[in-house]
Amino acid sequence: MEGTTGFSPSTAIVTGSDSGIGRATAVALAKAGLDVGITWHSDQQGAEETAEEVRSLGRRGIVRQLDTTDLHGAAAVIDSLAEDLGGLDVFVNNAGTGDATKFLDLDIATWTNTLDTNLNGAFVCLQAAARRMVKAGNGGRIVAVTSVHEFQPRVGAAAYDASKHGLGGLIKTMALELAEFGITANSVAPGEIATPMTGQEDQDPTTTDRPGVPLGRPGDAREVATVIAFLASPASSYVTGASWAVDGGMLQMGPQAGSHITGHDWREG
Repeated sequence: MEGTTGFSPSTAIVTGSDSGIGRATAVALAKAGLDVGITWHSDQQGAEETAEEVRSLGRRGIVRQLDTTDLHGAAAVIDSLAEDLGGLDVFVNNAGTGDATKFLDLDIATWTNTLDTNLNGAFVCLQAAARRMVKAGNGGRIVAVTSVHEFQPRVGAAAYDASKHGLGGLIKTMALELAEFGITANSVAPGEIATPMTGQEDQDPTTTDRPGVPLGRPGDAREVATVIAFLASPASSYVTGASWAVDGGMLQMGPQAGSHITGHDWREG
């Protein structure tokens, strides 16, 4: 399926693509015909495995370490990857972390690490990617992986919630400012996805019962990657400033979930 703008991507960078949603996204983009820059923070082996999967599909996979808390060095990593790729058409900001610390117990070091990883470092990387796209003059696609907690809070996730709310707002502003350059900016907001971040790396999500999720189970990373790949494609040419929940209907529960809670366990996160 083609868009109407003549945008024809061939290169992409996916941050935090050593596992989970990032890896699934890198592979999905490779299947769509893109060469992919792959970044890792602490799992180099995982990133190399992602690269091998990308290469097995006939595309180039280039690996770099990226620490998004290095606010003065992160942009150089994005620029280096883009140079090696020969351009940058698609940028997926997926790198992130959580801390599971309640508000009253949250120390400034934990708060700062989560905000730097998820928001401040994301800003640095997104800006570097956008500047390259603007300079190249060929349009582009920018996608940020946020969370359902871009919209709804969770007990024990004060810093995480703040960072994801902020990232969602940043993407919406970018959509307004980058539109004149033919660059779209969108978010994808996953619910519970079976990945290492949720401790379900080797678990088949279709066998896990989640009564509070309308579809009755966690998601698979590939189900998120499919949506990201669409937003990165020519077919999404009239979608910008949007945030796509990929959550099995979780966000729609609202008062329904609240009225069916029979105990106070939720207060512990």
